[in-house]
Amino acid sequence: MIRRVLSFVLLVWALGFAWFALLLPQPASMAKADAVVVLTGGANRIDRGLEILKAGKSKKMLISGVDRDVKPPELAAQYAGSTKYFDCCIDLGFASVDTRSNALETARWAAKHKVKTLRLVTHDWHMRRARFELDRALPSSITVTNDAVSTQPTLRVLFKEYNKYWLRAVAGLVGI
Repeated sequence: MIRRVLSFVLLVWALGFAWFALLLPQPASMAKADAVVVLTGGANRIDRGLEILKAGKSKKMLISGVDRDVKPPELAAQYAGSTKYFDCCIDLGFASVDTRSNALETARWAAKHKVKTLRLVTHDWHMRRARFELDRALPSSITVTNDAVSTQPTLRVLFKEYNKYWLRAVAGLVGI
């Protein structure tokens, strides 16, 4: 009996991993949203957020998880033509250190700015866990659009992220 249960769990895990790895979230269309939240930690995420601001599809952006040593002018200098957006429309979030605290930081920021629609920008392989945490932190009245930045993740990255995702889902079920 134990072998069957373990075999079933392994089969479910393997099928879930195949789903996770083969059907990665995709970039969203350029629809309007009150705000954009970019989670730091990877290439092209901030670029995507700036693209949305420059297209006039959002008026505010939070970059969550910025290292405390980063200065706004230094960050702005890395993105050509973005200084005016850093001056008016972009907030840097220094309070988070992981995906869970990104979500809590985002929820506080969204409440402060009375956000009703939000676009979440992160890598395709990170989107599911980021969205899981964000859904737990935000009120259900806020509509969130996933806007995944396409990558070419390694099998190792996918394996680690899939297991983190399920560990957080199980922790969430038990109230952690």
